Amino acid sequence: MTPDRPATELLRGGYLADGGKADVRVGDGVVQAVGALTPLPGEPVVELDGRLLLPAFAEPHIHLDKAFTADRTVNRAGDLAGAMDGYSSVFADLRPGDIRARALSALRRFVAAGTTVVRCQTGCGPLSGVIAVEVLAALRDDVAGVVRLEVVAHAAVPEGGAAAHRALLRRAVDAGADLIGGNPCIEADPAQALATCFEVAAERGCGVDLHVDESTDPSVLTLPEVARHAREQEVPVTAAHCVSLGSLPAGRAREVAGQVAAAGVGVVALPSTNLYLQGRSGARRGVRGLTAIDVLRTAGVTVAAGSDNVQDPFNPMGRCDPLETASLLVTAGHQPVSVAAAMVGPRARALLGLPPAGPVPGAVADLVALRADGPGDAVARAPNDRIVWRHGRVVARTEVAGEVAL
Repeated sequence: MTPDRPATELLRGGYLADGGKADVRVGDGVVQAVGALTPLPGEPVVELDGRLLLPAFAEPHIHLDKAFTADRTVNRAGDLAGAMDGYSSVFADLRPGDIRARALSALRRFVAAGTTVVRCQTGCGPLSGVIAVEVLAALRDDVAGVVRLEVVAHAAVPEGGAAAHRALLRRAVDAGADLIGGNPCIEADPAQALATCFEVAAERGCGVDLHVDESTDPSVLTLPEVARHAREQEVPVTAAHCVSLGSLPAGRAREVAGQVAAAGVGVVALPSTNLYLQGRSGARRGVRGLTAIDVLRTAGVTVAAGSDNVQDPFNPMGRCDPLETASLLVTAGHQPVSVAAAMVGPRARALLGLPPAGPVPGAVADLVALRADGPGDAVARAPNDRIVWRHGRVVARTEVAGEVAL
């Protein structure tokens, strides 16, 4: 920076979510001003040319270590058990370089789509140890200037019970994991698995981010226990999936949602993967795999939404774009566009414990500009033409040109 060059940048000629036209000045990583602004002497100007300017997206739940493995195995049953069986055959071929390359490819797509924060569920357990955690922790440090990456130790309970589980989680934290995770409801002793996760989290000063009740069966219900542990341990807690909550009778669902709200637990809905895996067979065929979003929101729970899986045995689709998730929240989750967009943006950041971002004075200058007529058009079309800022610096720019003879 030279004395005659301001440490700011003017984003000129954009439109905000409310339809108003505005210029935005960014500097020192935050939004300095919004309105009809005149460039300062020597101030760089980015012409938005009528683009829609929104808060950058946040991805609260993605399995980067599994990304782009759909062509390596088959989920024959199409459900969660089939995905787990299929993915187990991939473990033999997992190498650090391969994990890193696939994870980095997914991150590039997320950033290009307008995502500046990603929380990654990273597998560790009897078959793979903590290799993926080591790889993602190193990648986290390498990409820190472009995207914030958080690593969750998504640990399966090994043989040896609680002692072995405790040791594995400690190894994962030592390897660089930021948070403790797992899927207690599918373990042989869900209560013990849950208790061990919270024990190690409290010991190491980590947050907890768990896969919870990934089933349409209402008898699979550990969410109240998650809330109880959260109240007792006072560590930041996120509960993802929570599918069975959507199968409970209305009164019971409201009761559980109240417990979750009182404990300060955030919930992540994962429509893409859960709609694919759940509701395929059995007595509850036809019940879809979505948590009770409206019940949770009414109770005061912070509810966000994520991609979960991208082109792997758990979900053969996915394009690393939070607008895909938002679209599913509208069509399958019956959420208004404004709520769906917030669940992959401001509410996702809040769930992750981050300060607000967006075109508001004083907010973090994490922004995305899209060629869209408004939030509804952005969610519906997910246009590829986007500019992305993190802390006021452009980190991705995609321009699209086309011709149609009409």
